[in-house]
Amino acid sequence: MATLAPLVPGAEALDDLRAYLRIDCDDEDPLLLALLAAAIRHGEAFTGVTLMARAVTERLPVSSAWQRLTATPVRSITGVTGIPAEGAPFALAVDAYALDIDPSGDGWLRVTRPGAAGRVDVTYQAGLATDWATLPEALRLAVMRLTGYLHTHCDGADDGGPPAAVAALLRPWRRMRLS
Repeated sequence: MATLAPLVPGAEALDDLRAYLRIDCDDEDPLLLALLAAAIRHGEAFTGVTLMARAVTERLPVSSAWQRLTATPVRSITGVTGIPAEGAPFALAVDAYALDIDPSGDGWLRVTRPGAAGRVDVTYQAGLATDWATLPEALRLAVMRLTGYLHTHCDGADDGGPPAAVAALLRPWRRMRLS
């Protein structure tokens, strides 16, 4: 299971969103930030791609077979920690495992010498964009449209679900995996 670091949209994203929604005051900033984070997470769930770069920790069983990391695209893999059945976690030696990031951004791990570890925690950075400005324009617009929708409808009686334009903007970025 992968655990992503909390998503905190920056001031630039909030400024763009306020301009998009034509909101001049900052009274609603906490709500807008929460809706913006929810819209980004929705986009990530729909596309299967981590949109904004952040730290990930993923626990995997020890295996000599290659295992794919959940979050994608992987930017870097920073550590592998062995988790024994009893006792304290320990850093695996660099020659006790192999890592790879393939051209599509998938991260891979295999453990060749686990020692006492039955599981491992892999820490890595994943995300398509390092910040709001480097997120592709279609994805920024999809996030802003969805945030605007969430802001406007607030689960009202006229709530018919997110606009089709949001899915249309996200669909080209969607990753499908066949197992």
